[in-house]
Amino acid sequence: MNGEPRIGDVFGELLRDAWAVETGIGPRPLVGGRLPRPVIEIIERDDGLINGAPAAHYLAGPEHWQPYDHRAVDRVRGATLDIGVGGGRIALRLQEFGVPVTGLDVSAGALAVCRRRGVRDLVHATVDEHAGHGRRYDTFLLLGNNLGLIEGRDRAPVFLAALAAMARPGARIIAHGTDPYGTTDPVHTGYHERNRRSGRLGGQLRLRLRYRELGTDWFDYLVCTPDELAGLVRGAGWRLTDVDDADAPYYLATLRLED
Repeated sequence: MNGEPRIGDVFGELLRDAWAVETGIGPRPLVGGRLPRPVIEIIERDDGLINGAPAAHYLAGPEHWQPYDHRAVDRVRGATLDIGVGGGRIALRLQEFGVPVTGLDVSAGALAVCRRRGVRDLVHATVDEHAGHGRRYDTFLLLGNNLGLIEGRDRAPVFLAALAAMARPGARIIAHGTDPYGTTDPVHTGYHERNRRSGRLGGQLRLRLRYRELGTDWFDYLVCTPDELAGLVRGAGWRLTDVDDADAPYYLATLRLED
């Protein structure tokens, strides 16, 4: 054995187990009648940094949300695509409000959890794949730091063009981001400098996710400032119209489709 994880649906597996912890219902054989608590998502960066985060927040009800999540939901208008729907927490809330919402994810396991929780409209696809399905939306959500899915300078124009192809006139993107540069931790500031020396944005992360014996392939994930975001969207069919940084370093960015 080489110590490398088996590639699989990491996100789906950890969400299934988090759901089983919450409900007592799950496919995995239990140890001593229960699953380990809590279920932890392991995030590995390409410089060797390891972080862990409880998976329960993907299933959290509105009473446990951060203020910016509530403000994001308040900004939704019309048919909505929840990109990276995860455990369905935002989609379920929008359904309660009567909003026509579609949950999009590349994780089959995550979509299975969403379905069991009651999310009605789900699509298993990438953004690029879904852009070819002919559906149109008024609002695109990139919450839970899913602004990171724009990856960096190379990917951002393609990602934003796919959203523009699915956009109705006047459509908006509501995205949750984090300013990565407030830290003085040399582990992070050194990583930012290494990125810049190689022509990448400072907060452009190279990551993989781990859970139990599974891992994902390595992927890029962007943590950027509002100014960096404004530069990335310039000429890509969208314009940054509002930045809500009341919870700095976290912010909500609103982008509107250009006429």
